[in-house]
Formats: sequence, structure tokens, C-alpha cells
Amino acid sequence: MAQEARIDVELTWKQAEEKSSADKVAEFAKNLPQGPWFGTPTGVARDSDRQPKHTWPLRSARPYRREVAVGEAAVYLADGHDELERPFIFADGFNYGRSDLPGLFAHFNAPYPGSNVGFLEQLLTAGIDVVLVGFEERHTYIQANAGVVISAINKVIQERQGGEPLIVGGVSMGGIITRYALAEMENQHQDHETATYLSWDSPHNGAWIPLILQQMAYFFESLPAKPGKVKEAELIRSPAAQQLLYAWIPDAKYEGPVATSSELRTQFLAELRDLGQFPQRPRKLGVANGTGNGTGRDLPAGTEVFKRQVPLVVYAQANFQPNGGTRKPIGEMRAVGQVRRGFTSYVPGLDGTPGGTLGSFGKIAAALGADIPEKYKFSCFVPSVSAVALDYDPAKWDVNPYEKVEEADEKSALDEFKCDSENTEHSQVTKPLVDWIMERIVH
Repeated sequence: MAQEARIDVELTWKQAEEKSSADKVAEFAKNLPQGPWFGTPTGVARDSDRQPKHTWPLRSARPYRREVAVGEAAVYLADGHDELERPFIFADGFNYGRSDLPGLFAHFNAPYPGSNVGFLEQLLTAGIDVVLVGFEERHTYIQANAGVVISAINKVIQERQGGEPLIVGGVSMGGIITRYALAEMENQHQDHETATYLSWDSPHNGAWIPLILQQMAYFFESLPAKPGKVKEAELIRSPAAQQLLYAWIPDAKYEGPVATSSELRTQFLAELRDLGQFPQRPRKLGVANGTGNGTGRDLPAGTEVFKRQVPLVVYAQANFQPNGGTRKPIGEMRAVGQVRRGFTSYVPGLDGTPGGTLGSFGKIAAALGADIPEKYKFSCFVPSVSAVALDYDPAKWDVNPYEKVEEADEKSALDEFKCDSENTEHSQVTKPLVDWIMERIVH
């Protein structure tokens, strides 16, 4: 029987250090970058980008935990269309705060190596209308924002001319939100009129943010700093992060299980099971920014990634996640007399595994003023085994994250999937992925 993945923390207090460093630590904390850590990549809208034909306000028709989520849809009509005819609904993903739909369009429509025409432009030229769906609070409950997607689907059906079935999906958590929305509609006997579901590097069985970096977000936001800013750990403590992450901790002092530490994730996984895991009617497609041949990145488990020391002010040291073992060190933080040393047991070393990457180590090292090797800045965020919805327990993670998923397609909950030729940044648009999608949805 597999042991439960957990974290342990050593807490110590150095009173002399506390008295001598408080003012200097406050100055250090004041200069840390504003805003929450761990956001996913976003685009920057350009003057040359297409403008939407319509912008619709969206409101969920039902509450979740007494919250009625709201959002917005930006409707881009295909060349030659005066109204919606062949709709492709695509939902925004994991981040903090309000969606930036012009930025989302720019991200997925930027030219990429091997093509001077962006992905969305190719769809619009091929006669497929694009409906981007964003959320007022990307960081809220997945189930709440699924209500926004259901409203978007119903609005598209109402506005569509003709009977062409829908394509519905999303990037990152947007693929999970749309997965839940379609499954809920089927469960409620609502006709979503969707023939194809598409997820883009969506963490179907969970995403990974290193536990040491989660600890640091909590630790450094607790230091004295100027009021009014959004704190470093706001995204990591959000409902969305709790539901999305395979391993999550609630604060820098937490000790205990990490895969079952949030009841929000436990409940979300149970609700998915009750809904049949996936919608049953659409053809289910997925692409992964990670490789499918078992090749990860050379990030040795347990190795020191960066270290930052300002005498009598702060000390921060982070390791790549050790691979399993018991009470393996993951790093240390020290400021104002507080010392935190983290240790994990039975947690897989996911940082170097095949998957879509996030530059969290690099961004946090930069925020703290620490030196870091270039090749260590990016680590796995959505393992390929999760993005292709391989069949394994999303809490126990009883899977080899280096499995050659290209040879295991019969174990996937998706009907078809495509992995990237190398491990690229989470949500990055690449030629192998776009070509594969275009072959399957343009007819």
C-alpha cells in the first residue's frame, strides 16, 4: 500500500536575530514585487489584433456555495460570416483576478515558429467562429465558473444560425471548467449541442507547484510590508488552486498530508466522479505542452535550485522536489527570527517530469534577488500524464510520471490526444499542436 504524501516543518526562533533585523526585513519586504505569485502566461493585445464583433456579459444561472459567478464572452466571427455559424467556445485558464480577453486572443493568435499566421486566425479563416470566455474571478471555484460557461453555451446556441454543433474547450483550468460544465449539462439533461471537446494542457488529474515555493509565498507575505497590495500567496490559497493542485498546503507552518489537505479538492474530485468524470457525448480531444515519449527536463530531484542570504535580514533556499523517500529536505526560510525548514515524505519529484512548464523558480528567485541557473528557471506545471487524462488516482498519484503516454493512449479518458515535440511553456502555441487540432476540427 502506497504511503501518504506529506510535509513536515521544523520551526525555530532566534530572538536576538528578531530584534536586530525587523526594520531591515520590513525594507526588504517592501521592495518585493507586487501581486500574487504563480500566475500563468498571458498575451499582450496589439493594435493589429482583430476586434470582437460582440461582447456579451455572462452570469451563471445557478449559485455554487452561494456564489453566482459572472464573466464575459468575446465573439469573433469567421471570415464571410455575419452571424455565428460554426462556434468554437474557448475558456480562459488558471490565474488571479479578472480575465483579460484581448490578452487571451493575442496569446493564441500570435504567429509561432513554423507559421506566420496565429492559431485563432487560422480558425477564423477556415470558417470557424471563435467565442472566448473569461471570468470575473479566475481564482474562484471551478464549479462556480462552470456556471458561466453553461450560460455561454446556451447563449451561443440561442444566437447561432443553423444547426452546426459546437466545439467547446479551454486552456489550462479552462479545460477543466468546460469539462465540468458539459458533464453537468448532461447530468441535468440539458442539450449542450456539442460535438467536440478540446482541452489545451489542462491538468485533468492535477497540476504541480513545488511545495517549497508554496511555503515561500506564505512566508514572505507574512513579513511587514506596505498595505493594500495583493499578497504573494493570494492565488495559491484560492479555491481554484486548492481544486487544481495535486499537492497543496494552507500556510508555511502546515504539517500533514498534501494531496488531501484541501476539502475543496476532495469534494471537487467526488463531484467529477458523480458526473461521470467527463461529458459522454462529445468527441474528447486534448493537447499537452509536455512530451509524450517520457523525456523530461534535466532537473535533478533534491538538488539546490537557488539560495539568497542577506545577513541579519533574510535567508531563502529552495531545492527541487526530492523523489519520494522519507523526510527529505526541500528548503529553508529565515527572517525576523523565524526559521522554517521543510521536509517531504512520499512526494514524487515532479519538477523535471515531462509536462508543460511554468517559470516559478525563476520568478521567485528574481523576486528575492537570488541567482539561479538559466536551465533551472522553468519546471513542470502540468505533467503530461495529467494533461492527457491518463487513468490513475488523482489523489494517490499512483502513476509513473515518465510514462511514455504516446504508447498508452488506451489508458486515457480522452478519445485522442497530442503531445508536444518538447517540453514547452504551459499554454504555449506550437506548430505540432495547432496542426493536429486543425486536422481534427476543420472539415
